[in-house]
Amino acid sequence: MSVVSLEERRNAEWARIRGRLRAEFGDGVFRSWLRPLTLKAVEDEAITLCVPTRFVRDRVSTLYGDRLKELWRAEDDTIGTIDIHVEPEHAGRKPSLVAAPPQPEVESERDDAWADGVASPLDPKLSFDNFVVGKPNEFAYAACMRAAETEAPAFNPLFLYGGVGLGKTHLMHATASAIRQNFPEKRVLYLTAEKFLYQFIHALRAQETVAFKELFRSVDVLMVDDVQFLCGRDATQEEFLHTFNALVDQGRQVIVSADTSPTDMDGLEERVRSRLGWGLVVELNPTNYELRLSILEAKAVLLGLKLDERVLEFVAQRITTNIRELEGALNRLAAYAQLGGRQITLETAQEALRDLLRASERRVSIEEIQKHVAEHFNIRLADMSSPRRARAVARPRQVAMYLAKHLTSRSLPEIGRKFGGRDHTTVMHAIRKIEELSAADNVLAEDIRLIRRVLEN
Repeated sequence: MSVVSLEERRNAEWARIRGRLRAEFGDGVFRSWLRPLTLKAVEDEAITLCVPTRFVRDRVSTLYGDRLKELWRAEDDTIGTIDIHVEPEHAGRKPSLVAAPPQPEVESERDDAWADGVASPLDPKLSFDNFVVGKPNEFAYAACMRAAETEAPAFNPLFLYGGVGLGKTHLMHATASAIRQNFPEKRVLYLTAEKFLYQFIHALRAQETVAFKELFRSVDVLMVDDVQFLCGRDATQEEFLHTFNALVDQGRQVIVSADTSPTDMDGLEERVRSRLGWGLVVELNPTNYELRLSILEAKAVLLGLKLDERVLEFVAQRITTNIRELEGALNRLAAYAQLGGRQITLETAQEALRDLLRASERRVSIEEIQKHVAEHFNIRLADMSSPRRARAVARPRQVAMYLAKHLTSRSLPEIGRKFGGRDHTTVMHAIRKIEELSAADNVLAEDIRLIRRVLEN
């Protein structure tokens, strides 16, 4: 009779625990957070696990630490503590004590020919595994994970919105890929609103509207990115609404994204606006420092870039606009290190990112714009948000709204709120009015140029 070694016993225990974790939390959560765990050692009644990044460690400890301890104690009641260490070289692939239990590779023969020429391509790099979660985006991430893991729609539609570079498209690609993996039999159609418009116009011209309707209404999941592109296009909105209603009535999932919420989307028919607000509307908020730092740490691991913690903290503090610019800064540092053959220190990071940092510093706030415009036209700062409509006050206020649109990344509703809670349509009117007046009035055009020069320098 063979004697089972301690290492073999730990192998079996860890395999059973991983199996229970996968069964309890689902494939999506397991792939994103629990699969990277590797077992390094079991010593003095303590378990040592490894993860590739600090962010994964914090996430696993907070959400799954207690359950891990319960499962280990169910296997061995002498276990007292579980320590999770950050060791990038493991990255879920090179455990020193125990190998992950083999997982069968499921290669489903997908027949996606039906979507040829219609679907937008999915980027395999945009997955849940490499989407870094923080407070500004955790609700949107959780909603997309739920949509990817459940057979029937939990929210219909799921509407994601937020500014440029905050992760909407990443989540859309990740959700589409995860649904295809979790439910190979489902027809998942992901495309941009621009492509939906193009396909609809092509169908009209080719007299193929019946085929168009049949294709879009036969899918199990319809995902449309940047739906604000349909604003002002009445015929396309009409067809989108009919498609939307047909799918929802059949219990099919609809997921859309836009740069603003349905209630603030100008040029959208009221009935379309109402339908889009039926389900769950989720905002992706601007990044905070903690999320930016976590993103930089995760991306640096993927790039194989070893950077001093002070460099990452410096970039996270100074590049505050959006995730795309943050990743662009990190890519530049990677290129600087590889092509220049130099170690990235705080000083070399400042040198490599000089123009990005200068551009970030030049960004102005709506409050600054209001202050300079009020000074230029000799009115009170309070008049910017007052209900006064006298021309001597209203015109400078419109100039400030115009500059806020062109010098900040704020949406029209956000600008309106800064001007005494005015509606976004009021802001649109102000922008158009100033565009018209400045084209004909050289004095006003020069006033605007002077104010811009002060704000941008």
